[in-house]
Amino acid sequence: MTTASESIEIQVDNSRLLDDRLNDAVQGLQRLAMLTGTHGILLTRHKPGHYTAALSDQVPFGMTRELVH
Repeated sequence: MTTASESIEIQVDNSRLLDDRLNDAVQGLQRLAMLTGTHGILLTRHKPGHYTAALSDQVPFGMTRELVH
């Protein structure tokens, strides 16, 4: 079971914006992860241009993983 204490939804229709939004989300979550040192970051691609970035106890601290639905 994945526990997310923070989650950010990203929806864009422009590929140039996607990288910027994903990077911003990951950087923000990295700062939160540093507070506990127990969660990594899980990026979930739901469909093109629609992602969720979340802290997850299923991802080791210091790691970022991507899941494609």
